[in-house]
Amino acid sequence: MTGADALDIARDSIWVLLIVAAPAMLTALAVGTIIGILQALTQIQEATIVFVPKIVAVFLVVLLLLPFMAQQLGGYMNDMFARIGTY
Repeated sequence: MTGADALDIARDSIWVLLIVAAPAMLTALAVGTIIGILQALTQIQEATIVFVPKIVAVFLVVLLLLPFMAQQLGGYMNDMFARIGTY
């Protein structure tokens, strides 16, 4: 394996990580922002109020997008197995 191959594997790994994790992270960001705005408007300064809606929203997004995530990770694994066969 050359240095270029290692960089290709690292780049592909980071790209798949971003694709798989982005929906959950963006959902947590959006829900946190909305709850933060509501807390600022109502002047409720309880720090624990944000966690339950975030957890529920992230769980639902992961549950809905689980086939997509599995497909992405499976494609990455197939690519890795194909690369192992060439070395």
